[in-house]
Amino acid sequence: MTLSNRQTTADIAAGIRRRVFLHTMRNNGGYLSQACSAAESLAFLYNEALTLGEPTLPRVPLPFAGVPSAGNPDAFTGAGYHGPFAPEFDRLIISPAHYALVIYSALIEVGRMDEHALDHFNRDGSSVEMIGAEHSPGMEVTTGSLAQGLSMASGIAWARKRRSEPGKVWVYMSDGEFQEGQTWECLAVMAYHGIDNIRVIVDVNRQQCDGAMSSVLDLGDLAARVEAFGVTCRSIDGHDLDAMRAAAQTAEAGKPLIILANTSPYQGMEFLKRRFPRLHYVRFKSAEERLEMQTAIAAELGIDTAEIARA
Repeated sequence: MTLSNRQTTADIAAGIRRRVFLHTMRNNGGYLSQACSAAESLAFLYNEALTLGEPTLPRVPLPFAGVPSAGNPDAFTGAGYHGPFAPEFDRLIISPAHYALVIYSALIEVGRMDEHALDHFNRDGSSVEMIGAEHSPGMEVTTGSLAQGLSMASGIAWARKRRSEPGKVWVYMSDGEFQEGQTWECLAVMAYHGIDNIRVIVDVNRQQCDGAMSSVLDLGDLAARVEAFGVTCRSIDGHDLDAMRAAAQTAEAGKPLIILANTSPYQGMEFLKRRFPRLHYVRFKSAEERLEMQTAIAAELGIDTAEIARA
């Protein structure tokens, strides 16, 4: 849950998109499509679904303090923005580390990080990395290659279940991770061990770094495949907050819950459809293209001229 309930979840989702858009304009490139597809899911998680404590890290992100080791007492993980590790609190594992900019924007929107935290984005010595690592805000672990996050989260959930801890483990992942064998192995293991304190939201935007998912490795009926592994699977419109709320309440005893959030990689920014399916990272080819995109998307998002000028 958020530190402040002054905004609705829909407001937070819109704020995530606006913030990522302005940052992309300012830096001549960014992960725009991830904000389009993930905004509602992340707003739902941070504003409604997660039970979190007060952040243990400062609102202005700390510099990178080195990797965790016995000789480095200053090392930290970005999970501090989710609050302390305690039995009653939930844990959130972010699997696609390239969603980092969207995660940072979500943390700002719900009041867990400073308004100007993105000023540190991708700078030398900063913990606010473009591809998140364990020290980046909101990140508990370094997921490295896609598909590792779910396995790490399942281990955490299994340990918490054995300890009878009431807090759940939530995972945010992308559909591209179902092109990796480790994901399917993990589903089988979670079902076999009855790890039912884990909740997974999958951003099914049907694209990856090489283009459309179907052109690289078509997953077919993803919901049927996932359910065949013995887990509870719900397939929903990932931009429908009521559908997400309902799906989150349908966990079954003895089974992990997988929510396939079917999304659009240009939701709220229809102009991006011109580039589909090459939307993994949006970089401008010319000043003219940047201006055209900026003007079109700003109008879609309701951003005024003054904000555009500051970008």
